[in-house]
Amino acid sequence: MSKILVTGGAGFIGSNFIRYWLKNNENDHIINLDKLTYAGNLDSLSDVIINPNYKFVQGDICNTDLVNDLTVGVDLIINFAAESHVDRSILSSADFVKTNIDGTRVLLEAARKNGNIRFHQISTDEVFGSLSLSDPRFNENTPYDPRSPYSASKAAADHLVRAYYHTYNLPVTISNCSNNYGPYQFPEKLIPLFITNLLRGKKVPVYGSGNNIRDWIHVDDHNRGIEMIVKKGNIGETYCLGGGNEMKNIDITKIILSNLGFGEEMIEFVEDRLGHDFRYAIDFSKAQKNIDWEPQINFEDGLKNTIDWYKNNTDWWEKIINNRS
Repeated sequence: MSKILVTGGAGFIGSNFIRYWLKNNENDHIINLDKLTYAGNLDSLSDVIINPNYKFVQGDICNTDLVNDLTVGVDLIINFAAESHVDRSILSSADFVKTNIDGTRVLLEAARKNGNIRFHQISTDEVFGSLSLSDPRFNENTPYDPRSPYSASKAAADHLVRAYYHTYNLPVTISNCSNNYGPYQFPEKLIPLFITNLLRGKKVPVYGSGNNIRDWIHVDDHNRGIEMIVKKGNIGETYCLGGGNEMKNIDITKIILSNLGFGEEMIEFVEDRLGHDFRYAIDFSKAQKNIDWEPQINFEDGLKNTIDWYKNNTDWWEKIINNRS
């Protein structure tokens, strides 16, 4: 039996992780620490709150006293907490620097002072920068080259995690994942934004010409990878988790349109994002070899199931959209 502190567990990936972990590790206890910013949503855990092994605490990972209190007796910390939307970081970077960098420092200090607690950092492929069509995929040895305030803040956090491993011998691991999709994703990211727009009869905004390429991984595959890293990964190392699904944004758009019975007249091309990275792609061969992990969910099936989830859970996302109006 383990006691786990999950930070940012009311967000998209974190809430799916808590659900996944409690299902597959029934004797473990999870404390979910989440500030409940705009992207945190306790409705995403409505089926989990009745579990006696789950506890929610509203709070900020930058709150040193609170984090120290919650960390006592914990066996593992998994840090999902982050400001994560690139567009918002371009408009204002302050919250990204505070939460993603200093918040990670507070967690690392608490882990160090309370018995060198096992620590896993959730990172992103965006810390590696941008690829051309001819570049090899990102791997664990790719130099960091962040291009946005968001990715720069995540890169800084990763460096802090590694520094605590080398300086204090804190038992850490890091995972860099590609773009996640699946249920309970806040409707500002591409896939849920486009689905919910179309379900409301609104056009979908495609940046530039839509030729930017992303590698997509289903959130359940990602969370299974985190579990494998925590249980089988080598301390001090990084693991890249990708979906093996490189897709142009315009092609994903057309798939979503087709699934929902719309034509290309629902596409609205908009001015491209500042500093828009062209391509992300993950080489996950280290995870295949070292921890016996690879993605299992076919992208077309996963996307269709995600579309169906949003069709069948309108109350969940309409409440979010109405609160933003």
